[in-house]
Amino acid sequence: MIARRIGGALVVLAAAAIAFLGTGIEGDRTALALVVLAIGLWATAAIPEHVTALIFFALTMFFAVAPASVTFAGFHTAATWLIFGGLVVGVAVNVTGLGARIANRLAAAFGRSYAGTVFAMLSVGVALAFVMPSSMGRVMLLMPIAQALGQRLGFAERSKGRTAIVAATVSGAFLIPFSILPANVPNVVLMGVAEDIHGYVPRYGEWLLLHFPVLGLLKAAAVGGIVLLFFPDRMPPRVATADEPPGKLSPAEWRLSLILALALAGWVTDFAHGISPAWISLTAAAACLLPGIGVLGTADFGKVNFASLVYVAGILGVGTLIAESGWGARLGEALIAIAPLDPARPFGNFAAITGMGMGVGLGVTLPGVPAVMTPFAETLAEAAGLSLTSVLMLQVLSFSTPLLAYQAPPLAVAIQLGWVSLADMTKLMPAVAAVTVVVLFPLDYLWWRLLGLI
Repeated sequence: MIARRIGGALVVLAAAAIAFLGTGIEGDRTALALVVLAIGLWATAAIPEHVTALIFFALTMFFAVAPASVTFAGFHTAATWLIFGGLVVGVAVNVTGLGARIANRLAAAFGRSYAGTVFAMLSVGVALAFVMPSSMGRVMLLMPIAQALGQRLGFAERSKGRTAIVAATVSGAFLIPFSILPANVPNVVLMGVAEDIHGYVPRYGEWLLLHFPVLGLLKAAAVGGIVLLFFPDRMPPRVATADEPPGKLSPAEWRLSLILALALAGWVTDFAHGISPAWISLTAAAACLLPGIGVLGTADFGKVNFASLVYVAGILGVGTLIAESGWGARLGEALIAIAPLDPARPFGNFAAITGMGMGVGLGVTLPGVPAVMTPFAETLAEAAGLSLTSVLMLQVLSFSTPLLAYQAPPLAVAIQLGWVSLADMTKLMPAVAAVTVVVLFPLDYLWWRLLGLI
């Protein structure tokens, strides 16, 4: 906590120095100072993320740095409403008990062997991502289940077996779902900033086809193997008796299942009907709240985490300000100077742009990557001889590959609540990143070539 506050104080001092002392800086110094302030406070987690967003909104309007249409751009993008729908659906999955039912059934089906249990809990997180578009919600739902499962199977607390089950669960709930459009905050931020700046809105099916085969299926296999390698164990000789079979679905669970099935069908077929995933998500949220049909009451609506909504809108506003103030183009030129791009070297461009994003993610955390990089994506595309779509989608490779747990709020929460140790995640994350960069990125390049994107 002290380190965070010191980091936050340094960020405030740096922003003030830029605004009031940076006489040699060309361009809008105040805009740059606000961007540094917001991204720095998010990176250091000195204060809650939504409070940082509110400070950004207030200072931008108070000093007339940008008009309201730029400052509050995040509130009128589809991405924000995609997040809102996901938050409402996440509450519904928890309130009705449907999420716990799905997780318990899948876990029970594969709980006969150690490796089977690890891969089962990894799969539970991935499967739940298709119906629960909130990584934090999935982590909060599944981690206690993973702990209880480890105890029920006879693994001692902090044993390698218990750690493996928990690590596989958090990885499946957070790392792999980057390959599913509405399932993680950085995905939605990219969608919102790309729409606001470039008029580009990725389709659910397009995203799934592009990312799920490699960043989804193959990465899940790699993560499971790494977890088993780092935390080898075997099933205890005396396995606790399995729980009683769950009862029939309640009426609320049946209604929510129907809502989720229709929403998923709408997301998967958006290439045919052209309706944005955000409006499908919003419709699902409305259906969950509709009296007589829905599953949530007025009191349940109060459980929606609106702080996350403000946080996402703040990130989108920062991204728009970066673009409108001209700092996005300047940053793009600086990065290109460091890592020259050559249209004759497509794989080199693929690797360089992905590496840029991973480097940016170390400084601004994962949700900040699309906010920083999207404004100058067109500049990168021109220098590399790639399409704008390919440059935007390369960001997914970058922010889906965190090196340290602090870059990802769901991982940080899992550590803070004691579900998994910082030492274990610090060991696991770089290993997963290394395999991703060395093995999966080249496979991704070949897959994209096959699809004609590069």
